Amino acid sequence: MKKIFWVRLAKWNKSFVAAALEAGADAIVLPKGFSAKAKELGLITTIAVDGDLKLGKDVKEFTITSKEVENDVVKEKGKIPVIIKNKDWSIIPLENLISKTSNLIQTVADAKKAKLALTTMEVGSDGVCLEATSEAEIAATGKVIREANNEKLQLVNAKIEAIEEVGVADRVCVDTTALLKPGEGILAGDSSSAMFLVFNENVLSPYCDPRPFRVNVGAVHAYIRLPENKTGYLSEIKAGKQILIVDQKGNTFPLAVGRVKIEKRPMLHITGKVGDKNISLVMQNAETIRLTLPNGKPISVTKLKKGDEVLAFTEDAGRHFGVKVKETITER
Repeated sequence: MKKIFWVRLAKWNKSFVAAALEAGADAIVLPKGFSAKAKELGLITTIAVDGDLKLGKDVKEFTITSKEVENDVVKEKGKIPVIIKNKDWSIIPLENLISKTSNLIQTVADAKKAKLALTTMEVGSDGVCLEATSEAEIAATGKVIREANNEKLQLVNAKIEAIEEVGVADRVCVDTTALLKPGEGILAGDSSSAMFLVFNENVLSPYCDPRPFRVNVGAVHAYIRLPENKTGYLSEIKAGKQILIVDQKGNTFPLAVGRVKIEKRPMLHITGKVGDKNISLVMQNAETIRLTLPNGKPISVTKLKKGDEVLAFTEDAGRHFGVKVKETITER
């Protein structure tokens, strides 16, 4: 579940609001009368007695001073976000509440305490509310939140079994809104439980200039990995949608799509195995389309041969509407 990042302003501070927007804050907690001023600087949810979310109604606050106050938080039953603040910083009240309820937004003073709150009892709070004291601390806490929200995937080596021409089909080329580094790409596969790591086009080629924002992924039917442990069909991806970018070490981050190009191209069906598990993907038949070698380097699909190993991700669970489910699903 995505961890929430709120920034609290004790008094109006334009530079703090700008820093919160740049750090990716989900909302700003403000004194009464400043919601409109905050929105002049960018699109952001405000939390105040007169904000988008009303303090005391849509969001509640509790200062944990006793067991009785902890019980009051539990009585909310996680139905609305609850900002919790400790009289003296201590992790024990948060541990007690995590075991009993949810929708807990822990008040923190800095990025270090934010990281502690997000990892308490391994589950962590549902988010943090930073009491802003500097633009630097807002930026540092935003970084902590992004790292907490980024999945770490265990990639494995898949052994190529066959590369076969399958004729012309609709392929999907995804242009992202950032310049991708070498080794970063998109996980895609014919099955939601077995995907190859498709390399981005940040590669020098005698045929075209590098396009480090682009991943030529595969045919329209393929699954790709999305943020928050979800999958989706390539045919559903469009501008503005978040996808998951993955590097050769399994580090990930969400990124918005800027454009999708679906065009008819000659295609290859690439099949492989990870142990006894089958893995495959229909990809464009072109030199500039690449999978990822175990060392993180690219290999063109036109140079693949049986026995080569490339990076992949597999899991045992099936998917229903992109969400992992425990049921028997066969895809072939």
